[in-house]
Amino acid sequence: MIDMRAVLSDRGGSAAAEMALVLPLLLVLTFGPLELGNYFMNQHTLVKAVRDGARFAARQNFTNYTSCSGDVGEPALTNTKNVVMSGLMGGGGSIITPNIQADDIDVTTRCATVVGGQTMAGIYGTNPAQIVTVSATVNYRSVLSVAGFSGIGLTLNAASEAAVTGQ
Repeated sequence: MIDMRAVLSDRGGSAAAEMALVLPLLLVLTFGPLELGNYFMNQHTLVKAVRDGARFAARQNFTNYTSCSGDVGEPALTNTKNVVMSGLMGGGGSIITPNIQADDIDVTTRCATVVGGQTMAGIYGTNPAQIVTVSATVNYRSVLSVAGFSGIGLTLNAASEAAVTGQ
């Protein structure tokens, strides 16, 4: 016959039970900040890459900007996308932002006579200023994806504008 007092006073499995209860909280406290830090690092990297791409596109020849709306002409379009992806005009370098591809990047142009509340004059005279916009939307790759977890459905977005000044 089983002695109930002995069973109720037995502490042999209490450590395993406590660990099973505390483990999910420990995992969240461990991987949560790691994931959050990785997200912000990737977002910062994308913002910097897009800003560099806009600066690069603004320094291209005026012949790449034939109209006041739409896409930018070649080779400035491809070279700008390469700058955003790898930091190099000719491509071939390592990808800066994880998961970024050329299709994720848009390079467009527009003309503006007033920018930021300021009427454009000076080198533009009475002509509108040519503004190039570089934007990118990339699916976020989780740190936990190396352990087999698929993405958590977040995207990274960045956009930057610069006035075209030519070469």
